[in-house]
Amino acid sequence: MPNIRWLLALVTRLQRFLYLKTDGAIGASIGGMQILLLTSVGRRTGHQRITPLLFIEDGDTFVVVASNAGDDRHPGWWLNLQTTPQARVQVRGDHHEVVARRADPNEAERLWPALVEAYRPYEDYRRRTDRDIPIVLLERVSHPG
Repeated sequence: MPNIRWLLALVTRLQRFLYLKTDGAIGASIGGMQILLLTSVGRRTGHQRITPLLFIEDGDTFVVVASNAGDDRHPGWWLNLQTTPQARVQVRGDHHEVVARRADPNEAERLWPALVEAYRPYEDYRRRTDRDIPIVLLERVSHPG
């Protein structure tokens, strides 16, 4: 996958720029899929990192997949959340404080079909790597503000 890594980085930068510039009016959905912006703290730098991610909702919880497009490495945002699970999420114009945790096996089994329904390539990503792809729960600690 290294040959397309630059394209994924470019798309991510453009998505983040449009989402932030328009407060979610542009970039909050793509082809019917919902996108949020996750702001995490860099585990090495301590700087804020903003990442657009596909998500579904499970009650008050945002559910994301640390797929890294099926790469054998975990995405940086997931590594950051393991060090500092407190983060912020922007969904359109709404901002939420969240705490991240990995879904337990029962939660993951229950949520996986809905995630694949929202984004079919997750199944291909799972087949592409030997890595166990985490399902990450972003649990709200505050409501829109």
